[in-house]
Amino acid sequence: MPVGNILVADDDGAIRTVLNQALSRAGYEVRSTSNAATLWRWVSQGDGDLVITDVVMPDENAFDLLPRIKKLRPNLPIIVMSAQNTFMTAIRASERGAYEYLPKPFDLKELIAIVGRALSEPKTAPQDVAKAEEPEAIPLVGRSAAMQEIYRLLARLMQTDLTVMISGESGTGKELVARALHDYGKRRGGPFVAVNMAAIPRDLIESELFGHEKGAFTGANARSSGRFEQAEGGTLFLDEIGDMPMEAQTRLLRVLQQGEYTTVGGRTPIKTDVRIIAATNKDLRILIQQGLFREDLFFRLNVVPIRIPPLRERVDDIPDLVRHFFAQSEREGLPAKHVDHGALEQMKRYRWPGNVRELENLIRRLAALYPHETITSNVIEAELSEPDVTPVLDEDSSDETLSGAVERYLSRYFAAYPDGQPPPGLYHRILRDIEQPLLAATLAATRGNQIRAADLLGVNRNTLRKKIRDLNVKVIRSAS
Repeated sequence: MPVGNILVADDDGAIRTVLNQALSRAGYEVRSTSNAATLWRWVSQGDGDLVITDVVMPDENAFDLLPRIKKLRPNLPIIVMSAQNTFMTAIRASERGAYEYLPKPFDLKELIAIVGRALSEPKTAPQDVAKAEEPEAIPLVGRSAAMQEIYRLLARLMQTDLTVMISGESGTGKELVARALHDYGKRRGGPFVAVNMAAIPRDLIESELFGHEKGAFTGANARSSGRFEQAEGGTLFLDEIGDMPMEAQTRLLRVLQQGEYTTVGGRTPIKTDVRIIAATNKDLRILIQQGLFREDLFFRLNVVPIRIPPLRERVDDIPDLVRHFFAQSEREGLPAKHVDHGALEQMKRYRWPGNVRELENLIRRLAALYPHETITSNVIEAELSEPDVTPVLDEDSSDETLSGAVERYLSRYFAAYPDGQPPPGLYHRILRDIEQPLLAATLAATRGNQIRAADLLGVNRNTLRKKIRDLNVKVIRSAS
């Protein structure tokens, strides 16, 4: 039978009643109050084995009260509840010594389990945690259940050096999560260095990561520091880790196992103190089966896995994200805009293949180009649905000029709207309509050979890779 005295503080009478009943049925003694003053008096008198408190109370904010409680009774576990379900709420709770943070509405079974765990764990004095400086803008936005779980996990990881593997589709915000771990963690005073494996030529990755000595290879005219050296004392973010070649994987495994590396062309091991956060939009387990990724490296990197859900799985966050991106655009000097209810509903029904990045680009485009302050559902419908037009030459018009094809494209584009008034942003829409099929056709013609495709298009190979990723272009690999 559980034994313990629980102190509950919440100005909502219904919540106090629910907690009293649930905790009493679980075998605990419960005392509840609607204000911080009474809670502080009870704690000062030595009452209670655990505290459950809301953040906002009529006489004092719990985040102001928590440091006094922890100073007086450092081993007293405190569970913080809040309806202000933001990333910063979870961080503040962690910084001020809370045992756990629970967003409202919460699951009673989960709360009872957390209470039991908190009371059964050995009581050790918490370590002093330096308060992080809050940035001007919240780094992560969303109040959905999926995001709340991520916030709580990040809050637990802030004061650790555990290696983290972030997975998620392109555009979900993996680097934002990595930056939050760094900016609010104990390595915030050190550098944050990000490396995109897909954007570096494979034969240069080892040099890029570990540096090289003079004369190590043709063109190495001087010693060059690598990203590990640049990230010393801080965080190294390895994005698109699934694109790392096997040779570099072996070197990275040595770093994780022994905490040291050698430069390309060097012989002396160099000790390193870097927290590694990796990210991928690929299923690494499939790459392991295909012999393209080391299983032992996967387990070294996957100490704490974090999955970022695609936007279609967190559509309830769209209103918050839209407000956030409009506010961001306004801070950058663009006109103030907002969307009506119908426009929001239209956005919630869309599947967002480009995820949060696609939504951000849409909002920036609307803020910059749309003339009216209120964005309506008609505008959003037009932006998110492609009119039935042909952006390339017809097969039976081989002798047609390019300018003629563009004229025909424009006439069909205007005809797609009953009032003859399509929304602003024609330049970007034409680019989007033409660029994706152009890349797909070029890659098909080169049988997926990206080097040949880049040469044919006259663009940098890294630029081509980025566009393939951002536009979700299907790459057909050559069978040869």
